[in-house]
Formats: sequence, C-alpha cells, structure tokens
Amino acid sequence: MDFGIALALGLLGSLHCAAMCGPLMLALPIPPGRPSRFVAGRIIYQLGRVATYTLLGVVAGLIGKSIYLAGLQRWVSIALGVAILLGFLISKRISLSAPVVRLVTRLKTAMSAQLQRRSFRSLALLGMLNGLLPCGLVYVALAGALAHGTLSAGVVYMAVFGLGTLPTMLGISLSGKLFPLALRLKLRRAIPLGVCLLAGLLILRGMALGIPYLSPNLTSSTTPSCCVAP
Repeated sequence: MDFGIALALGLLGSLHCAAMCGPLMLALPIPPGRPSRFVAGRIIYQLGRVATYTLLGVVAGLIGKSIYLAGLQRWVSIALGVAILLGFLISKRISLSAPVVRLVTRLKTAMSAQLQRRSFRSLALLGMLNGLLPCGLVYVALAGALAHGTLSAGVVYMAVFGLGTLPTMLGISLSGKLFPLALRLKLRRAIPLGVCLLAGLLILRGMALGIPYLSPNLTSSTTPSCCVAP
C-alpha cells in the first residue's frame, strides 16, 4: 500500500470537508495589515490543520508499531478494513455518544474564542483545533496509517493525507466561489469509491498473499529471529 491512496483520500475527502467546514473557513478572522496577510493567514490556518493530522499520525504509527511487534498486524489490517466497510454502510444510523458530544462542545468553545482574535497565532490554533473535530474520513486515513506498522510511515501517511486536502480547503478559504457547490456535489460521489478502495486494500494486505506492496507476506516478516529454523 503506497501513499498515493492517502493523497487520493485527502483530495476526495476534502470535498466532503468543504461542505462541513466551508462556513467556518469563510468566517476566519483577517489579520490587520496588507492584503498579503489575508492569504498568509489562510495558509497558516490550513497548515495548522495538517499539523494536527501529522501529530495524529504519530499516535497511529506508535500503535501500529506495537501491533506489528506483537505479530498481529495482518489480523488488525483485516479488522480495520471490515470496520471501515461496516462504518460506511451504517454511519448514518450512528449517533454521537455523550463523551464525544462534550468533546465537540469544548472544541467549538475554544474555536469561538480564537475567532474573536485577528492574529496568525489564533489562525494556527483554529486550524489545529479543527483537525481534532470528529471526521469519518480522518478516521479512515488513521486506519491506513496504523496498518503500515511503523512510526515513520504513520506520520508520513497522515501528512500526505493532510496535504491532499489543501487544494480544495485552501481554495474555499480564499474564495468561496472557486469550487462551486454543484461541482463539489458531483465530485463527492467519488468519495465512497475511495473509502471502499482503502478498506479493500487493508483486507487484501491482511490476507498476506505474498503480492509485493499490495499483500506482502506479513507472517514471515513478523517472526522473531530467535524462532527461525537454522
């Protein structure tokens, strides 16, 4: 599994995020001064969001590394793929739990406070807080990062996913008319395809069929050296 899937997921997923977070980005505060500060502020906001995704990649990479060392990577990969498919099929029937609602409320309160300020620092914090808001596509990307089984791959995977979201999200924050609603609705139809593709790749990877990159033999690679026959 390469990082092209993470990039494609970011590009397609940002169309969904644009509909959810578009109003917030259009309401971002404008730093006082020259017009160039407006553009710089929007870029800083988006980089703050990507920074949060990258930090989440650290967590996913550490968990994935622990799973890899325990020899459970292939089973976790299959379980993640199945969970993504099930989550995609029943997501509309799932309501947020009370702890998640409280977390979202606290995040929105913190973001509201930053919206009252007009500095680059507040824009960076807004972007980082926005990256923590519950988002199914971010969870899908985290599953892909976790399945790689290494810290570095987890970090890079989430960073690439975040960079994939930049073109659409930055375009919306700079000009709401850059990506018309009709175009976003049409392109969003490709999102389910990307989600199902990643789920299928996770399951295929966990099956350890010996196919390079797609389904490597994870069983042999996780066998401790002390147990290898002479």
